[in-house]
Amino acid sequence: MFCRSNKLKLMSQTVVDSISSLPRELREKVYICIAAYHEGAVIDEVVRKVVPIYPNVVVVDDGSSDDTYEQAQKNAPHVLRHIINRGQGASLQTGITYAIQQGAEYIVTFDADGQHRIEDVEKLVQPIESGEADVCYGSRFLGETINMPTSKRYVLKAGILFSRIVHRVKVSDAHNGLRCLSRASAKRMTITMDGMAHASEFISFVRRLNLRMKEIPVQIRYTEHSLAKGQKAINAVKIVADYFLGRILH
Repeated sequence: MFCRSNKLKLMSQTVVDSISSLPRELREKVYICIAAYHEGAVIDEVVRKVVPIYPNVVVVDDGSSDDTYEQAQKNAPHVLRHIINRGQGASLQTGITYAIQQGAEYIVTFDADGQHRIEDVEKLVQPIESGEADVCYGSRFLGETINMPTSKRYVLKAGILFSRIVHRVKVSDAHNGLRCLSRASAKRMTITMDGMAHASEFISFVRRLNLRMKEIPVQIRYTEHSLAKGQKAINAVKIVADYFLGRILH
């Protein structure tokens, strides 16, 4: 695993203020963790939208065989690398651990494929900053989806039902990758499921650790790239199997 720091020329203050009303000293305490695997085509564009607003961006290249690592290095202040592909859960844990070591007070998980909006990050940080919540989860079903296939909606709705039955946590969007954790909450969580089952593990932490959770309406935009990279419906069965296997092993 390697790390490299770079600097990106900031946007004008007017543009920054239109995206986030949080003071810069607070935004500097927010670490955006991005797990990336074969995202060379889009990762630099995603980073360039984030860094001027939240300067502490951590990209974890999960053993990609394309140029994800090199593209991330162009503008991401912190770039980590798994030598082998381990999975999104493992990548997020690597990023979260690193962010805590760097002094992060708020840790946001953010997708590498361009689905998430940087404008929504502030809405997740605010309830934690005010002491209202320990963790905030973005919800596309309380907010808005753009170009979401019907099959994807059915799979996500099944995930919601799974979380309500298995974890007994009432959520409206169990598998949204846009989340914010307080430093204290992040230090109590250890993601043990390397693959996509980590999303269910995140929800299980809410009940097991008695965390105050709040869901925030966000916008998710599906692009041709994100749909090509996204989980297929058949993979939902494997994710459930991985989750229960992970519970047995851990």
